[in-house]
Amino acid sequence: MVQLTISAVSKTPSRNGFPLTIEVAQEATVADVRAAIVAKVPKFKPSRQRITVKGEKKPLEDETKLSDVLGAQLKDWELQVKDLGPQVSWRTVFLVEYFGPLVIHPLFYYFPRFWYGKDVQHSALQKYVYAFVMLHFVKRELETLFVHRFSHDTMPWFNIVKNSTHYHILSGVLLAADVYRPKFSATSPYIVNTIRNNDRFLWICAGLWAFAELSNLHTHLTVRALRPAGSRKRGIPYGYGFNFVSFPNYFFETVAWAVICVMTGSVGAAIFTVVAVGQMAIWAVKKHKNYKKEFGKEYPRNRKAMIPFIL
Repeated sequence: MVQLTISAVSKTPSRNGFPLTIEVAQEATVADVRAAIVAKVPKFKPSRQRITVKGEKKPLEDETKLSDVLGAQLKDWELQVKDLGPQVSWRTVFLVEYFGPLVIHPLFYYFPRFWYGKDVQHSALQKYVYAFVMLHFVKRELETLFVHRFSHDTMPWFNIVKNSTHYHILSGVLLAADVYRPKFSATSPYIVNTIRNNDRFLWICAGLWAFAELSNLHTHLTVRALRPAGSRKRGIPYGYGFNFVSFPNYFFETVAWAVICVMTGSVGAAIFTVVAVGQMAIWAVKKHKNYKKEFGKEYPRNRKAMIPFIL
């Protein structure tokens, strides 16, 4: 057994008890250090702990061996721990944020009199959009349960409020309130004798939307295959979609929502799509840089982050 000193950073619970001195095995991992901290400070749960080597910023992963970062002789080494605050699992956040539109859209679709003061005879366009939205978010829920393997177990609890606001308000209330209103109904001049009431146009849009959604699913399955269950291993994805961009899932998601924007001309759909694509672009650029930093020369040089040949 060897002794390690754990000092506190920022607002760590029971900070008066720090620095701590703990004993761990020579072959101990960061996960063992977390457990040892909890043994001395029970309220300081592992999910709240951000552990780093003193003087460094990069957090240590659970499976990291202390001997790999501190050297074979662990004596006199010090780690730092920071309280991340209350946490919630990524899976829970995803399930909650995607569940909102699955409740909100039926409320607007099936009870138009409550929202618009009159009944709405739904046009084929509205029926298509309703099906697209419901299938999209059912797919998201199923992917969360059976496909996604997360690199981190938890995130700050406030993210469940922030993320849910994005989905529940923009793709939920805003989109539903706009696209199911009388303007898009079967008797509206905006629909009657226009391309938005043309079966061929609607079928083409449906085909493009289905292509984008299935392609998005395919990329998620590709990424899943790179990470064995229970691990945080990262690899370089190849194959369909990945020949041009690092995150084709974001690209295909953009295509799917762009189809809804084009087929409806809905302001609500446009606002949600612009905000969503902007956020995905930020994520894509950041994670693309991380890929290149992590894999160096092994990473394909000609790949863009999200949009082929552009971004």
